[in-house]
Amino acid sequence: MTADTWPGGATSCVALAFDLDGPTGVGMIDGSIWRSPRHFSLGGYDAYRALPRVLDLLERFGIPATFFVPAAVVELWPDACRGIVDRGHEVAHHGYQHECYWDLTPDEQHEVLTRSQAVFRKHLGAAAVGFRTPSGDWHPQTPRLLLEHGIFYSSSMRDDERPYRHTIDGEVTELIEIPARVDLDDYAYFAYHRDPDFPRGQDRIASYRLTLDNWRREFDGHHRAGACLTTIWHPKVSATPGRAIVLERLLEHMTACGDVWFARCREVAEWWRARPETGRPPVTGGVA
Repeated sequence: MTADTWPGGATSCVALAFDLDGPTGVGMIDGSIWRSPRHFSLGGYDAYRALPRVLDLLERFGIPATFFVPAAVVELWPDACRGIVDRGHEVAHHGYQHECYWDLTPDEQHEVLTRSQAVFRKHLGAAAVGFRTPSGDWHPQTPRLLLEHGIFYSSSMRDDERPYRHTIDGEVTELIEIPARVDLDDYAYFAYHRDPDFPRGQDRIASYRLTLDNWRREFDGHHRAGACLTTIWHPKVSATPGRAIVLERLLEHMTACGDVWFARCREVAEWWRARPETGRPPVTGGVA
């Protein structure tokens, strides 16, 4: 890629993205969430403490971002989600209850998308145009359904470091994919599983110093390659007081380059759609 690939002659693109999942996971899908205050405790931290910290940090650096939010979270915390939009960021679709799309029939996916878009219109004033699969899954019919529901980009795949058009039924379409790398997924560094605990002792939490070094080097590599870097960050995971310092130091490093295009995912997709491209083969399996 050359320096004129990105707007303004920028060398690389950074589309920061956060998954504001709230109290998601199995507890939401199987209904046990409504009987367990523990789920809401974690979800409350996500919306009321971690999210404002992220928004303040983005404002300080003047960087726009995209937040992928399950529609049920929008219903639970509408004021917090409206605050994302009010501060100039994008809110995109992330399922209704963080469902696994691979497990849903096309009719069930249609229902989830229809219900979620209605929630977005009611509480945020507009339907979503972006999508991130909640669990790293992908159904063969999902791309077609996204376009039918007015969604023109996805940030779900892990198969590239630049955007591309999806191919549906043998034809290159206007559905843009903005691949997100697991290298920039904070769950891989800072999270762990519960019920059952895995790994035992919760020793999955990595050194903050090494995490920052890894993320800086990954950005440096993307920048040198003229690529598009998209994150998979979760406010409740990476915006605790200590981890927010990691984000702050990383943003300092990114902005110091001076020739990076920072954009919302929507803007990246809109810009990429104006480029001639042949597309990519369709993805038919899971992408975990």
